[in-house]
Order: sequence, then C-alpha cells, then structure tokens
Amino acid sequence: MPTEPDTHYDPTLGNKFIFVTGGVMSGLGKGITAASTGRLLKNAGFDVTAVKIDPYLNVDAGTMNPYQHGEVYVLEDGGEVDLDLGNYERFLDIDMTSDHNITTGKTYQHVIEKERAGDYLGKTVQIIPHITDDIKRRIREAAEGTDVCIIEVGGTVGDIEGMPYLEALRQFAHEEDEEDILFTHVTLVPYSKNGEQKTKPTQHSVKEVRSIGLQPDVIVGRCEDKLDPETKEKIALFCDIPTEAVFSNPDVEDVYHVPLMVEEEGLDQYVLEHFGLADEALPEGERANDWREIVTTEKNGAVDIALVGKYDLTDAYMSIHESLKHAGFEVGVDVNVHWVPAGELADGHDDQLESVDGVIVPGGFGMRGTEGKIEAVRYARENDVPFLGLCLGFQMAVVEYARNVLGYENAHSAEMDEETAHPVIDILPEQYEVEDMGGTMRLGEHTTVIEPETLAYELYEDTSCSERHRHRYEVNPEYFDEFEEEPMTFSGTAGNRMEILELEDHPYFLGTQFHPEYTSRPGQPSPPFLGLVEAIVDESGGNASAGTDMEHDADSDTDADTETEVTH
Repeated sequence: MPTEPDTHYDPTLGNKFIFVTGGVMSGLGKGITAASTGRLLKNAGFDVTAVKIDPYLNVDAGTMNPYQHGEVYVLEDGGEVDLDLGNYERFLDIDMTSDHNITTGKTYQHVIEKERAGDYLGKTVQIIPHITDDIKRRIREAAEGTDVCIIEVGGTVGDIEGMPYLEALRQFAHEEDEEDILFTHVTLVPYSKNGEQKTKPTQHSVKEVRSIGLQPDVIVGRCEDKLDPETKEKIALFCDIPTEAVFSNPDVEDVYHVPLMVEEEGLDQYVLEHFGLADEALPEGERANDWREIVTTEKNGAVDIALVGKYDLTDAYMSIHESLKHAGFEVGVDVNVHWVPAGELADGHDDQLESVDGVIVPGGFGMRGTEGKIEAVRYARENDVPFLGLCLGFQMAVVEYARNVLGYENAHSAEMDEETAHPVIDILPEQYEVEDMGGTMRLGEHTTVIEPETLAYELYEDTSCSERHRHRYEVNPEYFDEFEEEPMTFSGTAGNRMEILELEDHPYFLGTQFHPEYTSRPGQPSPPFLGLVEAIVDESGGNASAGTDMEHDADSDTDADTETEVTH
C-alpha cells in the first residue's frame, strides 16, 4: 500500500479510481494531467498506478507508423504500447505491464476467443454485458495492490469507438462506493479574438458526457493561461459542479512543471478530500519534494545534440527527448535537440552536424534514411563528436565501421539489402519462420553482461544491466572475429548476441542494441544518455555553450514509408 508507513493508510478502504476523459479535441494533455495528479498523490504517500485505454482496433501499438501514433513505447514485459504509458512510468516512477494498456483489439479478441471455446454456454455475446464486463475486469486487475488507479480514456467523448468504454465506466461507478470514484474531464478553454476565455466548448463537452450517464466531479481547463475566476464560476454553473472543482492547466515551459502547476491550483488536495484520504496522507511538510527540486534545477548553459532521424515529429522520438532532459537535469544544462533529416546527409550535407556538440542516431525502419544515418556515424567517428547509437543506430555503426575501417565496401544489414555480400547485420535465428508481424520481435527486458574496464562498465557501474529491447536483427556472429582486434569493441553481450559497442580513443562513442531511453526517469537518468551529455560538457571544458540556432528543411517524404513496424 502506501510507500510511507507513517500515513497509516487503512487497506480496508480499498482501491480508489480516477477516470480521466477528454472533450472538444484530442491532444489536450489528458495523459499529462492524469500523470501529474498521480505524481502528487504519490508524493503524499500513496501507491499509484495507471491504465491507458486506447479505443482503436489494433491489439497493440506495435504495428503503427510513428506518424499515426507517435513512438511505440516498450514495457518491461515486452508490451508495445501507447507513448502515454511512457509518461506514466516517468511521472510515477513505476514499471508497468501490458495489462495497463487496454485496447479494443485486446478486449474483442479475448471475448471472441472465449465464445469460440464455448465459455458463454450458448448465450448471445454482446457489447453489454460481455465487452463491458471484460473492460471492468481488466481495470480491476491492473489496480490490484495499489491505493489509487488512474484510468485515462483515449480519444474524445462522443467518438463512436469509445462508447463501450464510457458505458463500462458508468457501470463501474454503480458497482463501487461513491467515495471511491472520481471522474475528471479535461477540456479546451480557448480565447476569442477579443481575448475572452470561452466556456462554450466545455459546456457542450460536459453535456455530451452527461448524456452518456457520467457526471464529472472535476473539470480541468486547458488554456494558454490560468482560468479567470469568472471563467471558473461560469464553468461550474453550467456544468453543475462546485467552483472549487474547476482547475486550470495552463501552458507551461516543460511538461514536468505541470505537477507543480496543478498542485498550486490545489487539485491534489481536492482529490484527497473527495476520497476521504486527506487524514491518511502525509502532512504537507513531510511530502516528497524531490520532483520539484529535480525539474527546477538551475541550468548553466546548454548543449546542442543532433537527432539524425527520418521523422520530423517529436512524438516519434518522445522517450529520447525525455531522456536527454533527465540527463540535463542531472548535469545542470539545457539540452537542445535538433532534428536532422537523415535523407539529406546521404547527399553529403555534413554541414548540418558541424555546429552541434553531439550526435544521436535513433531506431528506425525501412530503407529511407539509412545511408544518411551511416553518414552521421562516420562524421561523428572521424571528427571525435560524442555519439550515441540506439538499436538501428547501433547496427548502422557496425555497418559504417565494416565499410570504412574493415574495408567491406558493400557491407550492410540484411534487413535493408538481402543481397549484400557482407551482411554484418542479419536476422535473429529464431525469426526465420516468423510470419506475423505484430508482437513477434525480441521484445522487453533482457540482461546484458558488461565487460569490466570499459566505458559501458563506467556508465552502469556494474557488470550487467537490464534494458528493454525491440528488434528483429542483430550483429552477424560470422563477423565477430573481424571486430575482435579492432578499436571498436563489443563491451556488452547476451550469450552470443552483441548488445553494446564502443570505440577506443574517442571522446564518447557508444551504441546499444537495446533502447535505454525507455527506463530513464527524472532523477534517474539513463546511463548512456547521461554519459553523452557529461562527455559533451567535459569536451567544452566544463562550460556548456549558450545554445546554437540550427535550421533544417522538414522531411517532405512523410508518405514514403508504408511499413508499419520497426523491424531492426
């Protein structure tokens, strides 16, 4: 139950459930609002978990193109999920499982399989009660063993695909004690041309919610600025809730400041009082304050890092951006990330890398941009620019070295060129017979053994690490001997698999087959990312620059990829 025994929380009070819905438009920040609420409740001494409901028919996010749904976030158990679960893990500092992501595909698949097995004893299988019962079961199972479970319903109220979930929540509220349920509705409060905060979108959104049988207990208004007192009163009047139940969630400089903003508004105290937990919580003076200290750390300068990718979309590399922030918190610098289109580097536009302090080559899939990523690796290696390669970036570092140092001119990955004479990257042996694309890669947490007296050992301060994977290809064992006597060494392995590479006599050159960005947290930055930022600061003599303005052309080839899964 609570992490702090001093709260004297009574387990017989049972689980508390916060349901978060959104209206007017998607992308308002329901997930950040929910995660921020959870962070404050955790600071108060309670165990908090979260569930993300995604109403799409996909079983999981694993086969989605980043332009459709942002990055695919990978959980410890190998679940490929929505990026919002990454925010929950980072804000709540917990490791979640696939059970914390409910999709329509999962739910319908399970119910249909039960019907085929005869589990319903000849009954007509329907949305109500069979689908809604399965949704409620999943929520309760995910909440087990915690004090508070926050359930975010993706999309907006009124979407046809979300209707079974809202009906399930209506039933859920009738099955639980009133004081154990709280409905939060996040809605847009725009400005009119004359600068007035308009409440009509909120009114219509709440009207839609109430027509389904749900009454919001809390309304969070997303606006450029804090809601005016008159705006709060008007929302309260027309939406039938107390004025003190209307909260502002204005735009902030960084999402990690949202918990501080809603705390200032008093959202956490209102939730505790609604649940009858105010007396069970830690006194305000004893609540954890490390979050505030971490995210408000004074910065001394900035560093500039090029992210050489193929998607001009922050959401496609969300966890990388956040991991660099975490490293920046620790080192005390702002990290400016500049997206550099990989496709342009293949044509020799290295000048885009000349003004940066470091280079990251992230994961990816498909042939487009691959040669540019290889070129970025070459530039960083030859010019002593701190470099970090992640998954495909790790593999392209192997390809670049094989081509330009070992002399295998046509070396490549078999994923990109099946006819290459030197497939230094090849498909995993267990993947030969795989036909289904979804959920069949090497996924989730695996242990890597680290060689002592290496850069990897310095970073992890241990002879092993456990990180999350998502790949179908690996370094070809037939070429291990060629790398053995070279400055590039594989300092991390998993059996016969190469997991970490590094380069001697270089300020910082590291590649990982795994995705360390998925386990980075504020206050617990990922070692490879922290090492990268520290190396950059060290290279500058301990004085980070004031930042560099870089301009680039957006990648216009947004439709060139029809693949729907990272296969590296």
